[in-house]
Amino acid sequence: MKSSNPILRDDVIENTYALTDRPMTVSGTVNKLMLLGLILMAAAGAVYYQFSLQHYDYVNILMWGGVIVGFILALVMSFVHKTTPYLSPVYAFAEGAALSGISCFFEAAYPGIVIQAISMTFIVVFAMAVLYKLGIIKATEKFKAIILSVTLAIGIFYLISLALMFFHINIPYFTSNSPMMLGINILIAGVAALNLIIDFDFIENGARRMLPSLYEWYGAFGLMVTIVWLYIEILRVLSRLRSK
Repeated sequence: MKSSNPILRDDVIENTYALTDRPMTVSGTVNKLMLLGLILMAAAGAVYYQFSLQHYDYVNILMWGGVIVGFILALVMSFVHKTTPYLSPVYAFAEGAALSGISCFFEAAYPGIVIQAISMTFIVVFAMAVLYKLGIIKATEKFKAIILSVTLAIGIFYLISLALMFFHINIPYFTSNSPMMLGINILIAGVAALNLIIDFDFIENGARRMLPSLYEWYGAFGLMVTIVWLYIEILRVLSRLRSK
């Protein structure tokens, strides 16, 4: 049961666990994802309140703090997955702060864009879930290998771009609204959407293999990472289209 999502890698799954542990279920994973979503929305609401008071400096601090904390926690949970039940709620809170800050500044520039991005994100998630359940898109080993390679390439590109931006080196992908950059943005959003297929496969196979309930948190966390990534890419696509 290999996963191309860097978060939901098969090599971090243990083959042994306590016999008394409750096995992982799909419904249990969905419940935990909903809980993480509520935590994310609570944090997002708190940051939005600061934005409504025009405390832009606070919003900026909370946004970057959420980005940094969320990134660190994601790395920790990716390699030390037993921490997921304890750290994933904190991660959700940090991501809520980060996403709210990002969304507020996009909304200020393009009124109405946030609700459009949220709606499109839910539509894409639902559509990918249907395509997966109907077997139209299957998580074959070849499919996983391709998505893994592209996803890692995108991750490396983002890390290098972030490092260069600290040295005030402009990256065309983040500053240009050319048709080429828009096309690349749509392609990356498509890769994020296809990662959902891998996440669904991990969760379903994990339940079938009766992995310990720990992996309900792990699966919910991995799925949230993909949904957050998808939302940001859709937000960026819409902003490029609006800027034209």
